[in-house]
Amino acid sequence: MFTPNEREVRGWPGRIEGERVIQLAAQTLEAFFSGGGQAREHEEYRLEDVRLVAPIRRPPSFRDFYAFEQHVKNAAAVVGRPGVPDEWYEIPVFYFSNPAAIYGPEEDIPYPEGSRALDYELEAAAVIGANGKIAGFTILNDWSARDLQQKEMRVGLGPAKGKDFATSIGPVVVTPDELGELRLEMVARVNERSARAGTSATCTTHGKRSSRRPGATRGSYRATCSAPARSGRGASSSTATSAGSSPAT
Repeated sequence: MFTPNEREVRGWPGRIEGERVIQLAAQTLEAFFSGGGQAREHEEYRLEDVRLVAPIRRPPSFRDFYAFEQHVKNAAAVVGRPGVPDEWYEIPVFYFSNPAAIYGPEEDIPYPEGSRALDYELEAAAVIGANGKIAGFTILNDWSARDLQQKEMRVGLGPAKGKDFATSIGPVVVTPDELGELRLEMVARVNERSARAGTSATCTTHGKRSSRRPGATRGSYRATCSAPARSGRGASSSTATSAGSSPAT
């Protein structure tokens, strides 16, 4: 989704080819994919003359999966659980997050007032299209207020407000054919220092300061994520700025 710099709109679906963006005749990217990924082409813009926004602004459903065994083991160790429960191997485990709190690149992220443990998680998101098939992939930054989340989880229900205040995605959706074998490197960096590693994307976090705003503590940091496509066309990058304390990692 994009908007021309000279004429701000809510967002138009488009296809990126090299240094140009071609507008597609669909109201939203959701409509484009649910319609089978076909649409007429309209105007063409230079990439430098547009601003990319969240590709899916209001998904009908947003499920965040507990998909990696090592992640489950690490989380269990933090809270004192004995290990990975048998049920994790039997059913797909996820929680429903907030589809009304989706943010795109360069957007300020609000978060719960008083939180001192704002955290990020670099994740790959699958966008489901027509007939339940994967239409494409994008970068997802799962923001968390860890101090609030820990209190919620001790009660035995959640996560809730510790997670549902913001999720950054985009700015582009890369189709499966562009990603090839999906064997892409994933690295997260905090203030230019490598913090985490995995596969499927690259994430860089840059330190930044900002003034106080309602509901936020002083300071902020920026997370930038990118997933290179096989041909270069459709390569994705995303930057989100969050007012708050330094991240807990």
